[in-house]
Amino acid sequence: MKVVDISDLRSHTGEEVTIRGWLRRKRSSGKIQFLFLRDGSGFVQAIVERSSVSDSVFQNANNLKMESSVVVNGVVKVEERAPGGVELLVTDIEVVQIPEKDFPINKPDHSIDFLMDNRHLWLRTQRQTHILKIRHEIIKAVREFYNDRDFILVDTPIFTGSIGESAGNTFEIDYFDYGKAYLAQTGQLYLEAAAMALGKVYNLGPTFRAEKSKTRRHLIEFWMNEAEVAYYRHEDNIKLQEDLVSYIVHTTLEKAGDDLLAIGRDIDKLKKIETPFPRMTYDEAIKLLQKKGFTITWGDDIGADEETAVASEFDKPVVVEKYPKMMKAFYMQPDPERPEVVLCDDMLAPEGYGEIIGASERIYERELLIDRIKEYGLDVSSYDWYLELRDYGTVPHSGFGMGIERVVAWIAGLEHIREAIPFARTLYRIHP
Repeated sequence: MKVVDISDLRSHTGEEVTIRGWLRRKRSSGKIQFLFLRDGSGFVQAIVERSSVSDSVFQNANNLKMESSVVVNGVVKVEERAPGGVELLVTDIEVVQIPEKDFPINKPDHSIDFLMDNRHLWLRTQRQTHILKIRHEIIKAVREFYNDRDFILVDTPIFTGSIGESAGNTFEIDYFDYGKAYLAQTGQLYLEAAAMALGKVYNLGPTFRAEKSKTRRHLIEFWMNEAEVAYYRHEDNIKLQEDLVSYIVHTTLEKAGDDLLAIGRDIDKLKKIETPFPRMTYDEAIKLLQKKGFTITWGDDIGADEETAVASEFDKPVVVEKYPKMMKAFYMQPDPERPEVVLCDDMLAPEGYGEIIGASERIYERELLIDRIKEYGLDVSSYDWYLELRDYGTVPHSGFGMGIERVVAWIAGLEHIREAIPFARTLYRIHP
């Protein structure tokens, strides 16, 4: 008998097939048992009728507990009211395992701490599987976007002797006889080197920030997509970001629309995400925030609350550009028309999800870059190879970093970023 995924049952209407999975829940009305099964691809209701199966099969169904693993044979029947539009009329059940203990995730009102302590089991619940599928489609869309535009994937190191943005907020480790090394905050510097070889490059991998933040937007370990392009200036960079985000949103709507609807996401809001995105300068953002009653002046950081206030003016991401030089990373190119600001931008998601992209045109003049490294109190010698990129065919170039979990949280409409990654690493959590 053919083994099929639950997600593919509709194409086997009228056939007897085999599915392999787990029991999510069940109910009984005496002579009929209703088994709600999952296999990772989807969910289906399986109906066990006493009159249609042997006593042993009916008893097997009766013995099942939540998260029992089973192999089920049955005939696929159309039922438009059911998940996926089909049901399974059971002919046989092979029990693989019945748990001896009750499954702990069995109530709608478990505390967050309890759920996170049991994250390895929480992943099995219907909502969490939908979120993981949304994440999968988002990451797939990221890769497709770059592949379709002839970008080259470059895997950047996790261990680094250089520090990406500043000396703070890094995880320091002992690296054999070398001395101190750090978990990477970013792969940007290495991507810049690759861009000088390949022109258009990107990465996708884990990054680490030792920030003692407890907000709903922050993780200690998270996945980031970064891109660098030789000869791209500030405007080229913003256009690439807009195209990427728009592509991700619409591809996810196409590929995971059912998953978004299943978790209650208002997809009409996502359908409005079209380029170009609204844009304002940092100066304009400060003036807007002052009008909204914020006590903020030029040179102050735009924090989470301020980001939300700015983004609330729009129904799609807004690009805030040209921040003060003193508050941004050392490698950002000053605006030639206004040297106190840099050619950078932050993209803020709507609906209160904050910054999803940080970007800039990079400094390509060696002496200016050295001056900026010194201003930040960093060791110039640690950046010897990075500076050397400016000695051989230096060119203007630009790039950005996009936090995958923040994008997932926004597109899925999650209340907290911890649900946007399979196993969240937050300030007070490293288990499981």
